[in-house]
Amino acid sequence: MYPGSFDPITNGHMDVALRAAKLFDELIVSIYSGSTKANALFDPAERIELARQAIAECGDPNASRIRIETFSGLAVEHARDIGAGWIVRGLRAVSDFEYEFKYAHMNHHLAPDVEVVCLMTSSRHSFISSSFIREVASLGGDVDGLVPPNIAEAVHRRVSTLRHVLPAHGMA
Repeated sequence: MYPGSFDPITNGHMDVALRAAKLFDELIVSIYSGSTKANALFDPAERIELARQAIAECGDPNASRIRIETFSGLAVEHARDIGAGWIVRGLRAVSDFEYEFKYAHMNHHLAPDVEVVCLMTSSRHSFISSSFIREVASLGGDVDGLVPPNIAEAVHRRVSTLRHVLPAHGMA
């Protein structure tokens, strides 16, 4: 299982998911729907549909091993509920290691039968994060090439809609 908020799913997420799909018979990308972030770009149902489309259109043969679903609560409990013995986490940079180290140990405390495996994202995606995508797009920046094409289109459309609704903002 590969859990996360995926708001939106990025090329870094796709990289980790497709590589993890090579390691397991099936990979379940589990989109967290337990909270509504104030700065969320897409609601959970939209994130699920966008992720399904991105996986379906990626052209990678391992995509057929990936299933998308949603969860709330503890990721480790969801892993147990769906019979997943492994939780996949992505590492972009050294700065992610400390958080993921703590995450793995807490999950081991909660469910010693579920292992956490970390995959380093490809270096070309190491600077990409969903929060970066949201921020850059909200300030009018181009996110093409950083997210799957369907995600880029959805982000541009959503940000364009929000610009007409919200007052102007940005870094000066």
